[in-house]
Amino acid sequence: MCGRIGQVRPMLASPTDSVPTGPAWVHEVKWDGMRVLAEAKGGQLRLTSRSGRDVTAAFPELAPLATLYDDMLLDGEVITLEDGVPSFSALAERMHVASARKAATLAGARPVTLMAFDVLRLLGQDLTEQPWTARRALLEQLELDGPRWQVPAVYDDGAGLLAVTAEQGLEGVVSKRREARYTPGRRSPDWRKLAHRPTLSVVVGGWRPETGSATRLGAILAGVPDGDGGWAYVGRVGSGLGGRTGQALRDRLTEAAESPFATDVPVEDARGATWTEPEVVVDVRHLGRGSSGKLRQPSLVAVRTDLRPADLSELGDA
Repeated sequence: MCGRIGQVRPMLASPTDSVPTGPAWVHEVKWDGMRVLAEAKGGQLRLTSRSGRDVTAAFPELAPLATLYDDMLLDGEVITLEDGVPSFSALAERMHVASARKAATLAGARPVTLMAFDVLRLLGQDLTEQPWTARRALLEQLELDGPRWQVPAVYDDGAGLLAVTAEQGLEGVVSKRREARYTPGRRSPDWRKLAHRPTLSVVVGGWRPETGSATRLGAILAGVPDGDGGWAYVGRVGSGLGGRTGQALRDRLTEAAESPFATDVPVEDARGATWTEPEVVVDVRHLGRGSSGKLRQPSLVAVRTDLRPADLSELGDA
């Protein structure tokens, strides 16, 4: 049963390499924002993050949503738009704000929008056992078309939506089985996600060992040209380093006495690191950059033996 919001966790989508096809599936835009459950109860709104943290104070502009229905629980994504496209980095400064005064100021300068894509409870009725088609029909009947919230469209053509989202710079596509019930807290194959991950060529400036090993790569520390002849740190890459790829990369790295980065490396990233000469270029896929400039969810694609570090000033995301 779907009880109070504190007892519920969002249903999660499983990664996929291709958009599912056929009439059993429906497709939505994958929004680059913050997943929340929004509960309206007795004229009050409570927003809870995917981790269960209460983030209501951070988004005061969404409070009027609670006046629409006496009891409602929505699943959705809070986004901030920049030039018509969701910007996670623009949203990041809002996500952890606890001060009501600061939140109000930020809401006035850069308001968020709630993209409500599911309804889990309405007027005391648990809807999680209902198929997606029934929940979606009810969601559309709620007429949630407000200044700071909306119900995004759904599409039958997943491949077409994937192409359009790539063209428009959106994050990707989420595909949902029409007859799927809502399974709180579970990563389900009935929901599948495919994100567009741009590729960036970076220089390796350090590495950290894999847990339990002194020699195998657990992560590399990446940088890009800072515009002044140095290297700006853009994050720790820990995915894609297994097997021969990681060992071959490790063999190419030359130890250095100090960090090659002109910008600060966070303590949690630098801990246990071996610095290297900025000589090796690799490609990483990622989901854009956060407010600090670090890459989001980077993963190693390939070692670029055809590129020198000096070439990177001419390259960007591909």
